[in-house]
Amino acid sequence: MDVPAVVALRAGGVGVVVDLTGEVPKVLHWGRDLGELSTAGLEALAFTAIPATLNNAVDVPPTFSLWANESQGWLGTPAHEGHLEGRATASHPRLAGAEQSRGPDGSAELMVRLCDDVSDVDILVTYRLDPTGILAVDTEMTRRSATLLKSDLRYHLAGVSTMLPLPRRATEILDFTGKWCRERAPQRRPVTFGSYVREVRRGKPGHDSPYLLTVGTSGFGFREGEAWAVHVGWSGNQRYLAEQLPEGAGGTHAVVLGAGELLRPGEVSLEAGQTYAAPTCYFAWSDRGLDGLSDRFHELLRARGTHPKTPRPLVLNTWEAVYFDHDLDRLLGLAEKAAEVGVERLVLDDGWFRGRRDDTAGLGDWYVDAKVWPHGLSPLADRVHELGMQFGLWVEPEMINLDSQLAREHPEWILGPSGGLGPPQRHQYVLNIANEQAWAYLLERLDTLVGEYSIDYLKWDHNRDLHEAVCRGADGLDRPGVRAQTLALYRLLDALRERHPALEIESCAGGGGRIDLGILARTDRVWPSDCNDPLERQLIQRWTGQLVPPELVATHVSAAAQAHTTHRHAAQSFRLITALFGHAGIEADLTRSSAQELEIFTTWAALYRELRPLLHQGRVVRADLVGEATVLHGVVSPDRTAALFCWARLATSSEGQAGQVIFPGLASDRDYRVRIRGEVGHPSMFQVAPPPWVSRAFEGWVPVPGAVLRLAGLAMPTLNPEQAMLLEIRAA
Repeated sequence: MDVPAVVALRAGGVGVVVDLTGEVPKVLHWGRDLGELSTAGLEALAFTAIPATLNNAVDVPPTFSLWANESQGWLGTPAHEGHLEGRATASHPRLAGAEQSRGPDGSAELMVRLCDDVSDVDILVTYRLDPTGILAVDTEMTRRSATLLKSDLRYHLAGVSTMLPLPRRATEILDFTGKWCRERAPQRRPVTFGSYVREVRRGKPGHDSPYLLTVGTSGFGFREGEAWAVHVGWSGNQRYLAEQLPEGAGGTHAVVLGAGELLRPGEVSLEAGQTYAAPTCYFAWSDRGLDGLSDRFHELLRARGTHPKTPRPLVLNTWEAVYFDHDLDRLLGLAEKAAEVGVERLVLDDGWFRGRRDDTAGLGDWYVDAKVWPHGLSPLADRVHELGMQFGLWVEPEMINLDSQLAREHPEWILGPSGGLGPPQRHQYVLNIANEQAWAYLLERLDTLVGEYSIDYLKWDHNRDLHEAVCRGADGLDRPGVRAQTLALYRLLDALRERHPALEIESCAGGGGRIDLGILARTDRVWPSDCNDPLERQLIQRWTGQLVPPELVATHVSAAAQAHTTHRHAAQSFRLITALFGHAGIEADLTRSSAQELEIFTTWAALYRELRPLLHQGRVVRADLVGEATVLHGVVSPDRTAALFCWARLATSSEGQAGQVIFPGLASDRDYRVRIRGEVGHPSMFQVAPPPWVSRAFEGWVPVPGAVLRLAGLAMPTLNPEQAMLLEIRAA
């Protein structure tokens, strides 16, 4: 179709305006939908972009184009870097064509073709504005065919960054860091001059993943403020940046937000006709704070054709129940108890395969250990299915122990330098699954296991970082291997799912070390952390939910009051309520639970089944509260007729009273009823007499106008630290 000089993409309340009149297109606007602008209106918007100049006038900003580089006077991060064997390092792209289209789902798309005669590459940038308002940007760089090449040299690509300009009111950065058992810890800082860059070199996003780099207006929160964010849908090395030059980013823009794959030197060298496809970068804008961003990402994930359609089954995982002590009679007894309390999926964790009596041996030997399981897994798998539950299995296909038959037979399959392996991590190394023989071995083993035991679910783990991730070539030369490893993983998951379409897979990586939209395109839920301590989980789950909806986030509870990872003791009701807000599960040996404990688990399981339609289909909302001692979060149905909230106190505070708290997401013009669900226990309170409505709400429904809940707020009880209360709200 004919493309106008200035193109406007509109969907989901978001607008993107691109000026195609120059040598290289420019993004004039990304944010609130500006409406149906006339040709004159679009041209008027283009007037705000001051034309490029290479004089040294300090009042004239450089051009920040769709493919920013030095040829346009841009001295910030370039859109791409590379060279032809040390030559042609200064790229000079120019517009070669553009196509605009609109999808039947209401999406809007713009494809821009650029040619770079200096670098001898052609570039294709595709902007797709989804109905959810998420802008997905895909980039391809192709070395020209042999007939068009000016040189037969390889083009060594050093990096590709997808970047968009932000207005001057974007002044504050929020991203994440973390560690094992404390993933997605938020950190804030002001936007300053220079480049704020986060590089991920772990071969996966990692426990300290930036996750979602957000830049917003001053003080933006969950419900307030304007925010722009980017996420890299890629399970390998990544790079995020927020950048501000003193001369700005063209016109009214000041800040640049960008991301992409972090390439190691020599990782991508393009010969004639070869193409590099960059990972998709997902950009989101909201004028309703962080909840507005999460709304868009949750809608995007829920609209996928592969999104789970059935209720998320209550899980029991055997790890904290038996660890490596696999005894059939004990596990059969555990399965019986699990079925009695209402478990719907039982997962056999680590320890079932050859030589795996602890974590120092066996990884790579994906055969059932006949010494421990003389009749294979069938006695357990068959009984689990007979009891009406699904059967799942833990695997860690990308890893290998040196003490394994596979390592002894195929040391060349280990990902590492030919000069000698570096130190192990968690007693293990990485299997080079980009090696076709290793890849084929894993597919055969996994395919056979899933088929033989009618496995419904795989807990797919990845417990170490990729140190010295180099492939040993047949020519004796080592080459960087993270990108090849990541692509091989995707191919392996795709091939396995093609053979077993009903199979569900969880992405686990030593906890929450691999959570991104690339892995979620091939899996059905994520394990956000190995830590099930509810105090840690309240925040880990809160921030994991910034990208991922609750039904895809595993939230488990153990029987023990003392947490396995932190050794902190927690109240039973706090543990159970915290674990409700996601895809719930149990980590416990129910055969050793008392009758009272089993009754509580049965009650909690029934509560989860009752509430999961709301929990897994509603909109996540989080209140902006003063300080960090208390949290209020919940899920509200799309029509705002039902909601479930968790009111929790994490620590003591100076205030003697909690005060009035606003319940976000509800309709102020509706009448509601509120009750406190006390089936799994009542919280301990730091007051003799809580607000009067609380006692009534423990006994039944209390009428409360929506205007009070949403605008004035309810006076909330002051709980003791590490206590939680579950509130259900229904339209009257």
